[in-house]
Amino acid sequence: MDQKLEKLMKQLGEAINDSISDSEQIAGVISRIKTDGYDVFLVLEATVGFNRRQAEVQPAEPPSCGEPEFVISPQDARFLKSLKISVNPDRRRDNKKAA
Repeated sequence: MDQKLEKLMKQLGEAINDSISDSEQIAGVISRIKTDGYDVFLVLEATVGFNRRQAEVQPAEPPSCGEPEFVISPQDARFLKSLKISVNPDRRRDNKKAA
C-alpha cells in the first residue's frame, strides 16, 4: 500500500475516533452507565476497503437490440461473496417453458 493511502487511512481512523469522542450523546450514556456503578470499555471494528478505480470505456452508441450483458466488477463479486451469494455469469435462466 502506498504511503499516501496509508496516511489517508490513518486520518480516517482519527476522524472516526474524534467523532465518537466528541459525541455528547455517547458521553451522556457512558456517564449514566458509570453512575450505575459500571466501568465502560468500547471496542469498535471498522472494515474499510480500497480499490483503485479502473477507467471505464463507454461505447460510442448503445446496442440497439439483443439481451443486456451481465457485467459485474471484482468489487461487486467480493461484496456478494461476503453475503454468501454466488454469482455465475455464464448461467442463464431460460424463461421459455416447453408446451
